[in-house]
Amino acid sequence: MTTSTEPSESSAPVAQYALQLGDDALILSHRLSEWCAHSPELEEDVALANLALDLLGQARTLLTYAGSLEGAGRSEDDLAFLRTEREFRNVLLVEQPNGDFAATIARQLYFATYQSELYAALCDSTDPELSALAAKAVKEVAYHRDHAVQWTLRLGDGTEESHRRMQTGLEQLWPYTAELFFADPIASALVESGVAVDPRTLRPAWEASVAGVVEAATLTMPADGWQPHGGRTGRHSEGFGLLLGEMQALHRQYPGASW
Repeated sequence: MTTSTEPSESSAPVAQYALQLGDDALILSHRLSEWCAHSPELEEDVALANLALDLLGQARTLLTYAGSLEGAGRSEDDLAFLRTEREFRNVLLVEQPNGDFAATIARQLYFATYQSELYAALCDSTDPELSALAAKAVKEVAYHRDHAVQWTLRLGDGTEESHRRMQTGLEQLWPYTAELFFADPIASALVESGVAVDPRTLRPAWEASVAGVVEAATLTMPADGWQPHGGRTGRHSEGFGLLLGEMQALHRQYPGASW
């Protein structure tokens, strides 16, 4: 991707914002790709791989944009494969291990619903690069959300065992959803100019949407409690180093390799 935007001091917050969103998409893409050849059925292998590719496409656009704005000469490859654990800015939810298939579906329901609200709002961003990305991505994440909704209904309103495992998945991942809506200084600095979306404004619609699906699936909304956070400031969970080790191994072993 090329851009005519010249790096400047004022573009630094936009670069950081693009980096946050790009890291969310990149890390979740990697987690979903781990299901390839391990899904419960062949069709699901294809579906999860397609979701991962959509997210990878979003990550490439956002990381390329972030690299062009920061003015340090870093490409999408440099940002994806040559940063350390503390330099990633993704939320903790997307890096959580896949676990049971129902837990993966719970993560997808939470995050795809969040992305649907986020990108719908970002379509009106005053930043043309972010607005264009959102206009394309909002269609992709609508499919991602529908995929998660259908599986949540199928598992929740299925057998006693599938109901139990779907409820467990919802409860395991629920604590990590709070970070999606924390007041973020990077986004806050860009809200007044219309570039970014205040994440706190997304929660009411997100919660109503998730609650509707949970109720239709005969499941119960988890209760609030422990709310871990720190991903936006580079403090990640225990398994994140292993994820990066696998994701970055090829590029670090063969410097200069590109997508």
